[in-house]
Amino acid sequence: MPHLPGLKVLFVAGFGPLVREPARSKQFYVDTLGLPLTPMPQDDTYYHGETLEGVRHFALWPLKSAAQSCFGTDSWPAEVPEPHSWLEFDVEDVATASEALKKQGYTLLVEARKEPWGQTVTRMLSPEGILVGITFTPWMR
Repeated sequence: MPHLPGLKVLFVAGFGPLVREPARSKQFYVDTLGLPLTPMPQDDTYYHGETLEGVRHFALWPLKSAAQSCFGTDSWPAEVPEPHSWLEFDVEDVATASEALKKQGYTLLVEARKEPWGQTVTRMLSPEGILVGITFTPWMR
């Protein structure tokens, strides 16, 4: 299968909805569906888990936190389509993959930035409006 040179996806690193009402989403996913998710110590609105079969990391990521990660603000900018979910692909090299995406004309919201939790990420919106991360996640390797 042909692929973009410099962009080799190794695995799906994570997926989940971007939530607007964290308490309501927690009630549905954790209390009703019984997903094995726990809150992050530093953010009790971000519920996550690494034991749900089929995905390495599933999380209820508050849109406010996604806006903070991408734009450094608590609100998603009105001029950028608001995503409803997030999806991360771990790749061999984030910087090389980012350059390949830019050469194809994709707009990057965040480019090859190291997050405080140790993950390196490039973020963009997919044609469907999914917040896509091209990542290097050391603890998943």
